[in-house]
Amino acid sequence: MSVMVARKKVVRKWEKLPGRNTFCCDGRIMMARQKGIFYLTLFLILGTCALFFAFECRYLAVQLSPAIPVFAAVLFLFAMATLLRTSFSDPGVIPRALPDEAAFIEMEIEATNGTVPQGQRPPPRIKNFQINNQIVKLKYCYTCKIFRPPRASHCSICDNCVERFDHHCPWVGNCVGKRNYRYFYLFILSLSLLTIYIFTFNIVYVALKSLKIGFLNTLKETPGTVLEVLICFFTLWSVVGLTGFHTFLVALNQTTNEDIKGSWTGKNRVQNPYSHGNIVKNCCEVLCGPLPPSVLDRRGILQQEESTAQEGSCLQGPGTQEPPATQGPGQAQEGGMKQQDGSIPPPSAVPAPSVSDTEMPEEKQRTPGELPVPSPDAGRAEH
Repeated sequence: MSVMVARKKVVRKWEKLPGRNTFCCDGRIMMARQKGIFYLTLFLILGTCALFFAFECRYLAVQLSPAIPVFAAVLFLFAMATLLRTSFSDPGVIPRALPDEAAFIEMEIEATNGTVPQGQRPPPRIKNFQINNQIVKLKYCYTCKIFRPPRASHCSICDNCVERFDHHCPWVGNCVGKRNYRYFYLFILSLSLLTIYIFTFNIVYVALKSLKIGFLNTLKETPGTVLEVLICFFTLWSVVGLTGFHTFLVALNQTTNEDIKGSWTGKNRVQNPYSHGNIVKNCCEVLCGPLPPSVLDRRGILQQEESTAQEGSCLQGPGTQEPPATQGPGQAQEGGMKQQDGSIPPPSAVPAPSVSDTEMPEEKQRTPGELPVPSPDAGRAEH
């Protein structure tokens, strides 16, 4: 018989989250879908450091100081830790409005703006918010169906609203926002120091080797060093320049998005309401302030019931009886042939089975008392 069994399948919230993100390790790791340039970043850092530790570090540790590979290892580990922390964390994604919340916001907007005549463009959906005695506009996101908090913006690549949105960085494979900006800044700062460190000691290595075997012979014997010098030379300007730019932004308590749009400079002539007017205070707030928790609840549980049919046989105990539908005609007759004392009733008391003529074979269609007539085939078989 078939038994219906109800099972509960555990579904995490990250499996149902909208947006263009990828999740790993049961929702613990969150990244953008475009990760090709992130893998290039890993390859360049790991490849350059591997060549440096394999060739130059051993020679420099003997000739100059054993502290050279130690400092290089510390910078390398710190840069990798901050890179992975930036790439794998939630940048501050704001959850989208639920259908009931979105409907309530729409009703609120219609009540505020009134009925718009047909053919006219509706007014912009903006709310005014006061910060440090200054009016800040909160814009409505038509994708997330919410009024974005101050300094938040919608990332077109990840398709999410991010709190204190700075920019989307393909080199780290993630958005940079309120929850991972400090790690991003520490990553580019440590990467700048690591690049300068490797580039400097590569030049020292070439100079020391050139004193013994000559400059051209050194280049021929150490092609890996030449490759490291080229990578560090072209990487140095971009990474160091990016670090300097973000140092400037941190000192002003400003984001890249605000700087590009000219929110607090240029035509607006509006002062930055988030700046404390002190470089130290701004740096402490951006880099050392409390880190807010994620509001996504990626690993929250959503339970869905699924019913599955399983076929199996039921074992009956001595006191159970089979339903009549499972008994054949012969079994029903045999069960009724015994009396209470266990004796078999006389043949006259046993009801004869009612079988129609169409169900009985041809040789058995005869009247009572008539002898069966053997068929000719049976006689030939005996001979």
